[in-house]
Amino acid sequence: MIPIKPIRTEEDYEAALKEIEALWDAEPNTPEGDRLDVLIMLVEVYEKEHYPVPPPDPIELILHVMDARGLTRRDMEPYLESRARVSEILNRRRPLSLAMIRKLQAGLGIPADILVQPYELRSPQRSATALDAA
Repeated sequence: MIPIKPIRTEEDYEAALKEIEALWDAEPNTPEGDRLDVLIMLVEVYEKEHYPVPPPDPIELILHVMDARGLTRRDMEPYLESRARVSEILNRRRPLSLAMIRKLQAGLGIPADILVQPYELRSPQRSATALDAA
């Protein structure tokens, strides 16, 4: 059993993960369950600092939401203006406009702070990122 302390090194991190695995089936509100909860919190803090997760790509997120909710390209027209615009956006030939971002946030609940992230466009005529054109 490792002592409960801040995780500062990769060795501390690995030891904490091993102990979490050993305690995984611990009952809540027991000493073992409490130890598991504390170790998980310590690992989360360490991972947030040492293994940050970048925000998702805006177009990949839109495609994921469409897939998860069974939406078609036609279903996206109210948010992205027209059939042609939907194709341009999802094929990365045109950047999302501020109006589209607002509609996607209001209508589908997609966080605007993710939608405003820069992403690469695929059109050979456009070498700018999406936000450069906005």
